[in-house]
Amino acid sequence: MTLHFINATLIDPENGTEFEGSVSVEGDRITAVTKGGIANPKGKIIDCGGKYLAPGIVDLGVKVCEPGERHKESYRSAGLAAAKGGVTTMITRPDTTPAIDSPEVLEFVTRRANEAAPVHVLPMAALTKGRIGREMTEIGFLMDAGAVAFTDCDHVITDTKVFARALTYACSLGALVIAHPQEPILSKGAAATSGKFASLRGLPAVSPMAERMGLDRDIALIEMTGARYHADQITSARSLPALERAKRNGLDVTAGVGIHHLTLNALDVANYRTFFKLKPPLRDEDDRIAMVDAVALGLIDIVCSMHTPQDEESKRLPFEEAASGAVGLETLLPAALRLWHADMITLPQLWRAMSFNPAKRLGLPSGRLEAGAPADLVLFDAHAPFVMDRATLLSKSRNTPFDGVRMQGKVLSTYVAGACVYSVETGR
Repeated sequence: MTLHFINATLIDPENGTEFEGSVSVEGDRITAVTKGGIANPKGKIIDCGGKYLAPGIVDLGVKVCEPGERHKESYRSAGLAAAKGGVTTMITRPDTTPAIDSPEVLEFVTRRANEAAPVHVLPMAALTKGRIGREMTEIGFLMDAGAVAFTDCDHVITDTKVFARALTYACSLGALVIAHPQEPILSKGAAATSGKFASLRGLPAVSPMAERMGLDRDIALIEMTGARYHADQITSARSLPALERAKRNGLDVTAGVGIHHLTLNALDVANYRTFFKLKPPLRDEDDRIAMVDAVALGLIDIVCSMHTPQDEESKRLPFEEAASGAVGLETLLPAALRLWHADMITLPQLWRAMSFNPAKRLGLPSGRLEAGAPADLVLFDAHAPFVMDRATLLSKSRNTPFDGVRMQGKVLSTYVAGACVYSVETGR
């Protein structure tokens, strides 16, 4: 079928532009992007009514709890949540039970994703067996089985020799390694960022310098091995000079940040609500603003949801004992629009970080609004107000820190390979 999206405000993250125009789609590809209308269109006309049309979000670092904890999140529920949130590609994490550290487990989750999820799902694999940092996985075989990157997620490899060997081997294969920059001894058991506020609340805390120390170590190893490297979350202003130096020195280094660290700060844990317990912990307001500025400047390349489902039993505990993490597939877009409504960032800059850059880093053709690009699109109303009710989330786990919060920005429809996988009119 040929589709024509007319009367839309288009967001082109690759060229950094925003303009009124139309997009034509035939099959699973975009065939034309034009300013203004389309002369004599043949096919189905979709009048966007001036609303925003952009490439679908490529969410790097989504946790789906298959195998092992399907009660927290399945590929079906995560895929539906992604479609509702305007996410057309999920890059999934290997921190499952068991970890995705062999071709057999990888093939299982790939098959499940293809059967159940209405959006694209691309899996990452563990860098070391069991994610325990002792022996690297069979990186070459895992790449052949479809792994797009390698990571032990929030498990920091403490044995520098093991990490260096894994980086060297990954470099020889051109594989992307994603790491969690953190000094593991300093950050062990931390539930908040150190400072007067954490002390008054009696919470075990960690200095943001632990992140800087972990990043410095990783950058030194990247300089030694020449590997492709991505820091999953940079949350502290103290880490930015090291990141800037690494890029200026020509190292193949990129960095990401989770949406919660861009829109929330350390004071939000005041009432001990465990939905605000994240890893790394929420930072001070100065750090939050520095992260937003770094995204706008392009120093931080990628914004993601860091979707981490946790069930009620994991969260209904004292703050110090509760599991870390929050869901974000459905709230990524309206939360990111908070920054735009506050005039801190432009929409092309946001979509560069949420769509174009993650696709580019992984060598994917998506994230672009041009002829020949995949027809993965999101149509949204950036001004639609609503009150977030976690009971309406499609994720099996509903541990969102935005519950009861007034937000702006609703997805109207999501298209994957030219097919509508979500419409606000039908709710699916």
